[in-house]
Amino acid sequence: MSSHLTFLYPSKFLRFFVLAIVLFQFLGCQKPVEQLKASPDAKHYQLTGKVIGVDKSKNELTVAHDEIKDYMSPMTMQFKIKEDWVMKDINPGDFISATLVVDKDIYWLEGVAISKSQNNGASNLPDQEMMPEPGKEVPNFQLVNQEGKLITRSQYEGKYLVLTFIYTRCPLPDQCPLMSNNFAVIHEQLLADKHLAEKVHLLSISFDTKYDTPKVLKSYGASQTKRYDKEDFKLWEFASGKEDQIKNITKFFGLMYDPQTDTIIHSLRTAIITPDGKVLKVYRRNQWKPLEIIEEIKTAMGESKK
Repeated sequence: MSSHLTFLYPSKFLRFFVLAIVLFQFLGCQKPVEQLKASPDAKHYQLTGKVIGVDKSKNELTVAHDEIKDYMSPMTMQFKIKEDWVMKDINPGDFISATLVVDKDIYWLEGVAISKSQNNGASNLPDQEMMPEPGKEVPNFQLVNQEGKLITRSQYEGKYLVLTFIYTRCPLPDQCPLMSNNFAVIHEQLLADKHLAEKVHLLSISFDTKYDTPKVLKSYGASQTKRYDKEDFKLWEFASGKEDQIKNITKFFGLMYDPQTDTIIHSLRTAIITPDGKVLKVYRRNQWKPLEIIEEIKTAMGESKK
């Protein structure tokens, strides 16, 4: 879809109508996880790991998984579960083996086998993901960008800073790749709108502090904009930092932290920070669209045509 179709709607009614169609199509193609059936092109991987959290309302497990051969490094993530019986029998602390099915832009676990732990108990994860309230001042975090230069939150004052959390090796289609794709759409809009570009800056923060060095982030970032050696990163930067720095900023924005495994749980969070360094809005998970970010900023600037 072109940037004109994505962002330039002439009336409030037309915006609502188009968004309603998109939402209807999105919801209409979603099936309950127990009804999912893999297509012939689906990929299957063996997964083993420890269950950290159980969310029966979403048919979802949080799993600290081992390396998934030929696909993914060890990580703590949330997975949809296909079999209903699993959610009735499983508890935090249990170990599982399962098949991870990745089918285009969706994925789930099936064929789950449970190994009961002697130390089963309540999850250490919070019941709800906490997020900072609008108006809360954002700490003056310090990170290192793709050029190896120190950056701080305060240096972006005077602009709206839009940030999200990723790691470059994440392969799951509706996780980091989707966040980067969404940011790429916003980046194209900034390139096309000089006035907006003067007011907005993008920042992708990696929590893979060991692998995502400045060199890796620079290569990854240039591939996302498709400008490669011509990319100057003036509008969209990529950064990481020391483990305690990343832990502090992710916890501020509400990403869950598991004290048992001493890891950040790979959920999703995207935020808009005001020119004076305060929270404007925080988006949970991956349901937001690039248009929402642009419109939220334009509304804050008093320039929205809604």
